[in-house]
Amino acid sequence: MPSQLTQLKTQLAAQGLSRTSQPKQGGKGKNKRSFEGDKDRRKKALADIHERLNPFDVQVQRLKHDVGGRKVKGVTGKPAQSRQAGIEQRKATLLPALANRGKSSTFTDRRFGEADPTLDDDERMLERYTREKQAAGRRARGGAAFNLEDEDSEALTHYGQKLALDDDFAAEGLALSDDEEDKGTIEAGVVKRGHFGGFEDEQEDEDDPDAPPRKKTKAEVMAEVIAKSKEHKFLRQQQAEDDAAAREELDEQLDDIRDLLFTAAPPRTLPPSEPTADALRNPNYKGPSGESSSYDTFVRELAFERRAKPQDRLKSEAELALAAREELEAKEAARLRRMRGEEEAGGGKGKGWKARRERASGKPEGDDLEDDFVEEERAEDFGLGIGLGVEGQEEQEEGGEEDEGEDEDEEEEDEDGDGDEDGFEAFSDIGSDAGGESAPSDVGSPSGGAHASLAPSAAKSKKAKAPAASATLPFTFPCPATHDELLEILDGVREEDVPVVVQRIRVLYHPQLGEDNKEKLATFNTVLLDHVLHLSSQPTPALSTLSALTPHIYALSSLAPLRAAGAFQDKLTLMQRNLARGLARGALDAESRTWPALPELALLRLAGVVWSTSDLSHPIGAAAELLMGQYLAQARLRSLADLASGLVLCSLFLQYEALSKRFVPETLNFIANALLILAPSAPSSLPGVFPAPDASSARLAHLRIDPSAPAGAPRTPPLPEILDVEDDDAQARVDLFDKALRLLAKFAQLWTGLDAFVEAFVPACEILKDLKEEALPEALRKPLVSTRDQLSRQLKFSVGARRPLALQAHKPIPIATFVPKFEERYSADRHSYDPDRERAADAKLRAQYKRERKGAIRELRKDARFLAGVQQKKRVEELEKYEAKMRRKEGLITQERSEEKREEKEKARAKRRAGK
Repeated sequence: MPSQLTQLKTQLAAQGLSRTSQPKQGGKGKNKRSFEGDKDRRKKALADIHERLNPFDVQVQRLKHDVGGRKVKGVTGKPAQSRQAGIEQRKATLLPALANRGKSSTFTDRRFGEADPTLDDDERMLERYTREKQAAGRRARGGAAFNLEDEDSEALTHYGQKLALDDDFAAEGLALSDDEEDKGTIEAGVVKRGHFGGFEDEQEDEDDPDAPPRKKTKAEVMAEVIAKSKEHKFLRQQQAEDDAAAREELDEQLDDIRDLLFTAAPPRTLPPSEPTADALRNPNYKGPSGESSSYDTFVRELAFERRAKPQDRLKSEAELALAAREELEAKEAARLRRMRGEEEAGGGKGKGWKARRERASGKPEGDDLEDDFVEEERAEDFGLGIGLGVEGQEEQEEGGEEDEGEDEDEEEEDEDGDGDEDGFEAFSDIGSDAGGESAPSDVGSPSGGAHASLAPSAAKSKKAKAPAASATLPFTFPCPATHDELLEILDGVREEDVPVVVQRIRVLYHPQLGEDNKEKLATFNTVLLDHVLHLSSQPTPALSTLSALTPHIYALSSLAPLRAAGAFQDKLTLMQRNLARGLARGALDAESRTWPALPELALLRLAGVVWSTSDLSHPIGAAAELLMGQYLAQARLRSLADLASGLVLCSLFLQYEALSKRFVPETLNFIANALLILAPSAPSSLPGVFPAPDASSARLAHLRIDPSAPAGAPRTPPLPEILDVEDDDAQARVDLFDKALRLLAKFAQLWTGLDAFVEAFVPACEILKDLKEEALPEALRKPLVSTRDQLSRQLKFSVGARRPLALQAHKPIPIATFVPKFEERYSADRHSYDPDRERAADAKLRAQYKRERKGAIRELRKDARFLAGVQQKKRVEELEKYEAKMRRKEGLITQERSEEKREEKEKARAKRRAGK
């Protein structure tokens, strides 16, 4: 293939454009290569040669369906030329707009014919002269195109009527007289005043009474404005003087009002007697004497009202803790000094007058009161309660500590409400301050054999001391690290003062008062947990103390959750091991400890208070629920105490699931078994399918309710009493039966929205229906009927709310077809075959809008690229100019420096020569 240069020479020679090519002899060849006189043909021929030699300038779009004889636009294109044309167009339009951007002063040439290239200079000047003469004529006639008063001009008409200003009433006989016509239609006065009629003296017009009011001059208007301003200023000054006089008069009367405010109260007088009839008839009678006015009373109230005082800034948590500890240490030091008989610190010369005044005024001192007396105002500031040994002792035991804040108190109140609703308080007042979730521990008495004890025992037995009164209770204590140390601290302390001791330990060892205080409090939390179990394992447990310690355990567990969780896990693990040992020994063995006692129940309830029981999976909450479920499912009933323990576990489940509402079938099975065991007679058949190994057993026949046995109304005995009940206690059977009915009703309310509500509660409802009211004591008939009616209504509503299962409602899926779709009147130029013309027109319009929008976006992007290129080019040019300028200046500086150095060298050389 020949090269591009060879092809170019060949084409130029073929077209006769080469310099070496000679025209052939003959007319045909001469006409073919004759380009000397026709520049357009020569230019076109060169363009054709360039196009043939550079095929890359032409872009060919391959057709998807090439139909013969069909012309399609846009098959071939010249993108380089199109791009260049667009650039030229943008240079002509966008560049001027960019240059004039931000400029508001533009000059527009409005001369006639200036922008018309078809007119020459003579025609343009002639037309301008004509326009100028026409404008001058219009200005000479007052701007009117026609002068209607010109007699020489031709009269104009409109619908056959003249437009001249003739008298319209002449035809009716009401024409003006000759004098009036000479004077015109405007009055003389108007002409004289408005048309400068004679410039007569203005005094003549003022003397004329019929003349209209004369218009004021500018000087007269300004004089009037100045006069009004002076008048208003004088009135304001007069008002200010009146106000000052009134204030001076009030100041003079202030002494009388001050004497009235600070005078002593008058002696109390007897109430005035009723006025007589003569006095009432007297027109000057003003009421009984001695009656004070409401104004005087209000003034006295204002005089004795307490004035506002600036308050100190709010202290941080660390500052509050430090202040509380310093307060306790100061009180402890004062207590020790009083015990040793020493004088108060700082009670010498500086404070003698104050002490003497206090003794003279009868104010009680430390010797007159108890040793740890604290004033109410000071005690409340440091979270110590209203008093330690006076009226507020009971409130201190029940209220918890103030360091936990109002949020903890509100939480405890809420938990109290939950506990009452869940029915746990029917048997115990444990955790009356805490939430209704749970409280556990396991009893480990020495006679338990293989069973391990949850409650720690003291290392050595000490001789019991008489409980010390709160008057001798110290203010500072060491932080115990073991339970034995805590027992030593509490030795001789009354049970109601134990929460006070715990509170003071927490104040003294606040986490922000020392680096290791947090670790000490975490250890102290485990010690408190052991102490709770220790108290609950006593023969007479102090339930109020357990309730008062619950907020402290909650707060300390929040402070160190990992340590507290480990302690709870250890206790729960020990409980599960004890249960496994009891089941392995025999579920029906009387010596097997298969049911939780008071310490275990206290621990389970405490776990529900401290930890979350609504989580799906919780290290403590889930473990406690699994353990309680194992108790209810695997342990066998042997006595009335076991039945009471199981019902307490059911009440704990009710508190645990108050938020999550998870279904626990073990509770319903146990309640159903409890109702069957306590029923007066054994059922003929068991309704439903649930495990009931002891329901029809003759071994528990002695636990059934005897209608003839003496028993009162159902009551709520304390938890220690009901857990230690004997099997022959008729009142305990009635209490437990009533408790089972109430728990069943509350579980029905809790699980109302359960999908399996019908299947879960139908067996319990059948059991209640089989029980005959006549066989029960009178006190249990009403609760039985109420619970049975409630379950029947809920079951009825649940059955009515059920709907049969149905397939998912969805749009039907059409059957797939593989038949090809043909168009009989197909046309490649046609894009739509919609028979609906309006819809087809809308589709066409939408397609056109989409196409135009895309085109506009494409053009805007091209414009943006063009402008960015222009700005970049300007920046490059400016940068090049700057760099050239800097190079030039650097060169000048370098040249000057070199000349300076040369001169310095010359001077140095001259000095050396002179020195030689």
